[in-house]
Amino acid sequence: MAREEKIQLMNRFVEFINTANPQLADELISPDAVFHVPGNPEPMRGPEGYLAIIGMMRSGFPDIQWSPDDIVIDNDRVAVRFTMKGTHKNIFFGIAATERSIEIKAMNFYYFKEGQIIEEHGMPDMFGLLLQLGAVINAG
Repeated sequence: MAREEKIQLMNRFVEFINTANPQLADELISPDAVFHVPGNPEPMRGPEGYLAIIGMMRSGFPDIQWSPDDIVIDNDRVAVRFTMKGTHKNIFFGIAATERSIEIKAMNFYYFKEGQIIEEHGMPDMFGLLLQLGAVINAG
């Protein structure tokens, strides 16, 4: 895949994660894809697995949106630094809705094969999220 194709694919992927469109999931994500999610002992798999990840985030933050801040491309790999914004409207990881707006960063690494994502390692700033929700106190 050429660099421009990867950029187009990532733009479509951002559209997918911001809409949770199942047709985009099938288009962009290999059925054999593996997604490594912090806190999950087993990776999520395929388009259904990624839709489950988005569903988990949207369950707590129905208006959540991802914006890419930086995209770095190296052969079959793409690194993206995201800003995630949303409003805590429902229970998330056992934390009752706070109605607080959140803005956190995430660093994700994607691997491609034949024009689809086949693997992702996602690293959202969970500590920053918990701080913004008031679930932990910054003692610093």
